[in-house]
Amino acid sequence: MSLILNIDTSTEIASVSIAREGEITCFLSNNIQKEHASFLHPAIKNVLQQAVIKGEDLDAIAVTEGPGSYTGLRIGMAAAKGLSYALNKPFITIGTLNAMASAAANLTNISADYYCPMIDARRMEVYTALFNNKLIEILPACAVILTENLFMAELKNNKIVFLGSGIKKWKALISNSNCSFIEEVSITASIAQLSHKKFRAKEFTELAHSQPLYVKEFFNGN
Repeated sequence: MSLILNIDTSTEIASVSIAREGEITCFLSNNIQKEHASFLHPAIKNVLQQAVIKGEDLDAIAVTEGPGSYTGLRIGMAAAKGLSYALNKPFITIGTLNAMASAAANLTNISADYYCPMIDARRMEVYTALFNNKLIEILPACAVILTENLFMAELKNNKIVFLGSGIKKWKALISNSNCSFIEEVSITASIAQLSHKKFRAKEFTELAHSQPLYVKEFFNGN
């Protein structure tokens, strides 16, 4: 049995959810990125009240580790680590790109050989990774400059689903029948599923060693 608080502030839409055995029982979201910080702690309090539980009843705390918004990652990671420490609960980190790929794979009307989530990283750069149709990571999270030749080898004989905030720039560069695109996909449910899976496998993250997955060197101005 798992009862997990899941936190995500890594992208434009933040979410806080309570999930039992990987199934969400209640959640709140915020789609104004600049307000993630003010949204987070009241949302945590509210979902606990909605679920009629106390923090002590939780089995674990989970948070998306990135990549994504530098500020958002720091906000979510700090809150999750604080709760994990204060409540003495296991700490779980989920890759944002992993959650995005999982969400795409869960869509029954989409079939692909690969899933390629992309998060806008300003200018012509994106945070991306590549997963096969079993959600095994083929290309680890990285920051790349978008060019028309990107993923050409993979696209030659494979169908790839691209998704996330970075695809707006990518769609303007690429023209290939093996490409398909998902404009918007919620990752709240996939985060809950992945955190439950890690809880069952006891794949916990040490608080002392946990930090956001920035991919690129941090700089002020986000």
